[in-house]
Amino acid sequence: MSRTKRITLGLTAGALALGAGLGVTGMASAAETPTPSATASASASTDGTAATDSGKRGGHKGGDRGQLAADLATKLGVEEAKVTEAIKAFRDANKPTEAADGTAPAEGTAPAEGTKPDRSAMDAAMAKSLAESLGVEESKVTAALEEIRAAGQAERAAALKTRLDTAVADGKLTQAEADAVTKAVEAGVIGGGGR
Repeated sequence: MSRTKRITLGLTAGALALGAGLGVTGMASAAETPTPSATASASASTDGTAATDSGKRGGHKGGDRGQLAADLATKLGVEEAKVTEAIKAFRDANKPTEAADGTAPAEGTAPAEGTKPDRSAMDAAMAKSLAESLGVEESKVTAALEEIRAAGQAERAAALKTRLDTAVADGKLTQAEADAVTKAVEAGVIGGGGR
C-alpha cells in the first residue's frame, strides 16, 4: 500500500473516530439534559395554542389542544372526548389542502403570504361547528371560547410582566425599556402578552 493511501486512510479513520466520539458525547449530554414539561398552569387560546408559565407559545403548531378540549368540556359540561373529537373534526375540515404536486397549499385554501386569517371569522366558525357537534347552544360555546382566550391572555400578560420585572431587577433592561415592550405588546406590534 502506498504511503499516500495509508495517510489518507489514517486521516479518514481519525476523522470517523472523532465524529463518533463527538456523537456519543452529544448523546450522553442529551440524555442528561432535563426535558421541559408542561405546567399545570398552561392555558389555551381558541386556536389551540398554549402559553406556559414563561409566556412562550406551545412547542409545535397547534400547541396544547388537549388543554383547550379540557377547558371547553369543563365550561360546557360535556365529555372531554367529545370535545376533542369535535375540535379535531373542525380542524380537519378547515385545514389548507396541498396542491396537486404536494408542495404548497392550493390556491384559495390559505391566506395570502404576509396576511393572517380573519381570527373572528375562524372563532365564529369554530363555535358554530362545535355547537352543532356537541348539541350545545352556539352562544354558550362562543362565551366559553372567549373566557378561555381571556384567561390565556391574562396569564401571558402576567408572565411577560414577571419576565420584564426580572430583567429590570437584573439590570438587563431599564424600566423605560420594559414599559416600551409592554406597550408594544398591548398595541399588537409584537407578540408576547396576548392578542
